[in-house]
Amino acid sequence: MLSPGARVAPNGCFMSENVIGAFRHGRAARVLRVLCWIFLGLGLFILGFLLLVWFLTYHPAPVENVAVTNRPDAPLLSRAQPFSVLNWNVQYMAGKNYVFFYDLLDGSGPDIRPRRVDIDATTREVARVIGEKRPDFILIQELDDGARRTDGEDQLAKLLALLPPEYGSHATAWYWKAAFVPHPKVWGRAGVKLAVISRFRLASATRHQLPLMPDWWVVQQFNFKRAVLEVRVPLAEGGDLALMTTHLDAFAQGTDTMERQVGAVLKLLATHDAASRPFVLGGDFNLLPDRAAYDRLGPPQRAYFKPETELARLRAQYASIPSAAHTQGPDFAKWYTHFPNDPRVTGPDRTIDYLFLSPRLTVEEAAVLSEGTLRISDHFPLFAKFRLP
Repeated sequence: MLSPGARVAPNGCFMSENVIGAFRHGRAARVLRVLCWIFLGLGLFILGFLLLVWFLTYHPAPVENVAVTNRPDAPLLSRAQPFSVLNWNVQYMAGKNYVFFYDLLDGSGPDIRPRRVDIDATTREVARVIGEKRPDFILIQELDDGARRTDGEDQLAKLLALLPPEYGSHATAWYWKAAFVPHPKVWGRAGVKLAVISRFRLASATRHQLPLMPDWWVVQQFNFKRAVLEVRVPLAEGGDLALMTTHLDAFAQGTDTMERQVGAVLKLLATHDAASRPFVLGGDFNLLPDRAAYDRLGPPQRAYFKPETELARLRAQYASIPSAAHTQGPDFAKWYTHFPNDPRVTGPDRTIDYLFLSPRLTVEEAAVLSEGTLRISDHFPLFAKFRLP
């Protein structure tokens, strides 16, 4: 007769409830241990993946000082003399023989990188234009440094080697930097800089981080970190001039990124106003000047922009080149600064590059240098001459 709490096991043996409980407890413990190891392994994998992403990518501070290089005999700028500025997005010296994958909004452009012969030829052409115009200060966007697509070259050093030695003062700031980008059409190192090149002595340089496009954290790390590069130019009579260059986001459709980036730029300019410091800000803003400019574009090109430009706040507060009179006047086409690589666009069709200036400066000359530059970049150089108070 079986004792209370006893059962017959499948093999005919008798097992008490205590034995059965112990067996079940042991099996549950083994399952629990297996699950713990699985979750621990998964956690370590995720942690390792996030650390790898972190160490592969660039993490600038909101505001950070960057190095300045000065040639030993660089002169000081004087208030008594006018000074000139040339602003140019040089499109990493790629030239105009391509439709890159990002040149079409759906990412279907056939080209991934420029050929070496075109990079070299374009660099010489950029140097030619600068040498002919001889600006005092050059504000540049899209200079590669260490990028796979341009064979790892330092494009600033390469350009400086082709310029007169008077252009020996300069500063740069990264806005895309990663040891490896796992995008199938990048698949390697990325490195893009803003740069200011000067004939005059520079006192300091600062990188100001702009708001990022909203995205999954991992994607943000590999993406552009847009910024403003600011340099201070000491004046012979005391005080200084602030020169800034920037390149706002180009693919922020459906987000408030452009509003936030313009807002950050306005805050930066306000600090110079509060200090009574004259300034010039130049760059590729990737924004149209007004609604009329939007209406002139075909439907595929309008997809990049909002009908009411986010740039309106900046243009309402500060004088710009091109000005509203330029972009809304009968000769508005003379102020186009961009010739897209999109094959559906047959010529320059929009203004997206600007110089914004302090009310303390007087404009003596301004022009888009479109003659002789049509095949150098998808942007034209923008030139202006100013006088200090």
